[in-house]
Amino acid sequence: MTTISTCPPSSANDEVAARLAAVRERISRAGGDPERVRVLAVTKGFGAEAVLAARAAGLTDIGENYAAELAQKAPGPPGTHWHFLGAVQRNKVSALAPLVDVWQGLARLAEGERIARFAPGARVLIQVDYTGLPGRNGCNPQDVTTLAAALSALDLSVQGLMTVAPPEPSAADAAFRSLARLADTLDLPERSMGMSEDLEAAVAAGSTMVRVGRALFGERPPAKVD
Repeated sequence: MTTISTCPPSSANDEVAARLAAVRERISRAGGDPERVRVLAVTKGFGAEAVLAARAAGLTDIGENYAAELAQKAPGPPGTHWHFLGAVQRNKVSALAPLVDVWQGLARLAEGERIARFAPGARVLIQVDYTGLPGRNGCNPQDVTTLAAALSALDLSVQGLMTVAPPEPSAADAAFRSLARLADTLDLPERSMGMSEDLEAAVAAGSTMVRVGRALFGERPPAKVD
């Protein structure tokens, strides 16, 4: 499979537009409304040309996992909305605050306090971990209600919940359904769940936003070694 970084600009734009149409068809087949389930283009590992191709295809929401990559690519064309998807490192917040529209990896109150200091009223999603594995970012599902209340008390705008599902299909299905129920209980509208390989299950469970990189841009280029 070719990657966006190997294509000339016009060819890259056409490729991404075609792949976006395929993603929206997958959303539709899974029972979702392609006009209501937002596609977040994840440009991690790709160059700035991926941002331009996504915008040319009509996508406005762009996601990055790493602070350095987001800082290199932002602000992008006018109207680009940047989502930070990685674990929030408190020492990076001040630099990211002017660039990030939505923080999707919030998992701890201390992170929220830092964001509230440098980006008052920021829109945030709480990342929920359903794996229980050490080192995985995310809040325990039992702690989400308390964390959401504490973040709201900081005047942050808690928009919804996000998760990266376990790799096993049955566990992923259960995680997506649980996240949707939890969002309903807390009356939170946004459910950011589902990626290139599992978006159908997420959409069937009620996702409002799928985060896709490879499905739009192809396989990521190998990481550079300094």
